[in-house]
Amino acid sequence: MSARHVFYEGRVQGVGFRYTVYQIVSGFEVTGWIRNVPDGRVELLAAGEAEELEAFLQAIRDSALGSFIRKELAEEAPAPGKLRSFEILG
Repeated sequence: MSARHVFYEGRVQGVGFRYTVYQIVSGFEVTGWIRNVPDGRVELLAAGEAEELEAFLQAIRDSALGSFIRKELAEEAPAPGKLRSFEILG
């Protein structure tokens, strides 16, 4: 199990970013959450098998959301133990 903690910068709030990611994730075996951050970024924590996780993150980049993303800051994260689904927080 791998996990990624990602911050997306750009025009990522007010454009349906979280809801589109929620739709994209339904095609992958990935758990986690996504939320807006007060500074205008969107924060994502996703966990799954390494190849599945990378494919999910690439699907976000390849979707219509890609045009709204100016910068993506991603780092490895400890795999969270309690996640059973993917949620939109706040």
